[in-house]
Amino acid sequence: MIRLLLADDQELFRQGLATMLSVEGDLNIVGQASNGKEAFHAAKLWQPQVILMDVRMPICDGVQATSEIHQYYPWIRILVLTTFDDDEYILRSLQAGALGYLLKRTPVSEIAAAIRSVAQGYSQLGPTIAPKAFSQLKPSVKDIAPDLLTKREIQVLKLVGEGKNNLEIAQSLFLSEGTVKNHVTQILSKLEMRDRVQAALWAHRHLL
Repeated sequence: MIRLLLADDQELFRQGLATMLSVEGDLNIVGQASNGKEAFHAAKLWQPQVILMDVRMPICDGVQATSEIHQYYPWIRILVLTTFDDDEYILRSLQAGALGYLLKRTPVSEIAAAIRSVAQGYSQLGPTIAPKAFSQLKPSVKDIAPDLLTKREIQVLKLVGEGKNNLEIAQSLFLSEGTVKNHVTQILSKLEMRDRVQAALWAHRHLL
């Protein structure tokens, strides 16, 4: 059972979404919030596995709330669900720690599937969102990556692109988790990437 928190300032939409998702047998909606500040306190209180987070909300927006929740409760997965597909919102949300970004017009069945995927640690981007996220990557990286990375680092990067965490990568390559962590750090440094999500996006596009 996946513990789910809904954060959206539009009460009618939030309640409707809660009703539709509640029929999913493996989703348990433990709480709701109408702004980022409420989302942070609800996250602390209910300890959900996944938060569906809108970006534009009063008092405290979803990006700031995502950043704060990710800082204090990094095990909570955050999936942005919003009407806005602005490049800035997408980039800031992913930088803040969101694992996924979907638009509200996404069918409920696909939202439910994305929740399950994010709960397992996999990134989820809507079909119109992925190209915008990819556009933030340095175009030169595609050409220089093979020369910069070792064979082992490329193996690790491919598995990052598949959404695997450090432990899963370590088990796949028969390495220690600490060694994998060092490889990921080196990959991000060599490719001048901000975070693991950006590396996963690049790997998914160019290596898989």
